[in-house]
Amino acid sequence: MMNIPLLLISMLLFFVLFFGIGFLLNMLLRMTWIMAIIYPIIAILIIDDVKFMEYFTNPGTSFSSLGEKVTSLAVADIAIMLSGLAGAIVSGVIMRVLRAKGYRMF
Repeated sequence: MMNIPLLLISMLLFFVLFFGIGFLLNMLLRMTWIMAIIYPIIAILIIDDVKFMEYFTNPGTSFSSLGEKVTSLAVADIAIMLSGLAGAIVSGVIMRVLRAKGYRMF
């Protein structure tokens, strides 16, 4: 059971963290949606205990383990992970708007 203030702070931190990382990656790599594409991989690494290479060497058990972990997540955990995804998407939107208005970054 998670307290409401702790949940809100965690959601805000994940949003700001992935917004900032996405914004910096967008500026450096000039790929607008790079963080929104990478975020699901990061989320899988956060959620699951399986090593990343096992998804390629033993995909059957790895993905079934991932499915069990995802279905056993609490609502608070899902809300925190979705706020991180929202931060990654908002960073792409902001970068697109800035580029449309003529700002050049690096």
